[in-house]
Amino acid sequence: MESIFKRQEVKFVLTQAHFLLIYQIITQHVPPDRFGKYLVQSIYFDTDNWDVIRASIEKPVYKEKLRLRCYGVPGANSPIYLELKKKYKGMVHKRRIDFLMDDLKNKTPRDIAAADNSQVGKELDFYLKSMSVYEKAHISYNREAFSDTNGLRVTFDTDIRFRTNFLDYGHPSGGLEVLPEGYTIMEVKTLGGMPLWLAHALSQFRIFPTSFSKYGTGYKKYILQRGDLWTFLPKAL
Repeated sequence: MESIFKRQEVKFVLTQAHFLLIYQIITQHVPPDRFGKYLVQSIYFDTDNWDVIRASIEKPVYKEKLRLRCYGVPGANSPIYLELKKKYKGMVHKRRIDFLMDDLKNKTPRDIAAADNSQVGKELDFYLKSMSVYEKAHISYNREAFSDTNGLRVTFDTDIRFRTNFLDYGHPSGGLEVLPEGYTIMEVKTLGGMPLWLAHALSQFRIFPTSFSKYGTGYKKYILQRGDLWTFLPKAL
């Protein structure tokens, strides 16, 4: 099965105080997503020299990343998603195919993409054949999601972890913390503009959008080891 998503995506790095304020507003306006609270695990593809994420953190007009994603700790019959995430001028395009965890026993993601005759499968196959990428880093986090019938989706991500070893889904809590304790990543995804009530609440609480990448932040902290990594974080209230 192939899936195509297109939507605007805005991210916010929340202090604990800001989280408590905006969470109360969100829960009053948007019902919980049908999946509620869940674990997300993604394995990102990159080159030997980390060219994909190095290009991404330069904030180009267009960028793309390939990842292998699952939800929770997968069993043999759990779905796994091979997904190409593209971003152009703030608009996010996600193109993915799904298969079973059991399929990875005897096949690689390259094999699966090459055998998929859908349009998305062909795009993934082309990317993998044109880029010298392979499984490079694992990102996991806990997510709570809310969505409505108008295309608004709001997610809160905590306990974000990064690692470059054990690139499988059997160690969900393994890895190093990407953010200091007490911070939450909120993502607001819409098909159009942000609802006025949400824009008003963000303005009232002085919560501002931030360019943030879980993969990029993990790379900068643990691969580049930059000392100024946390300068973008808002101060606690």
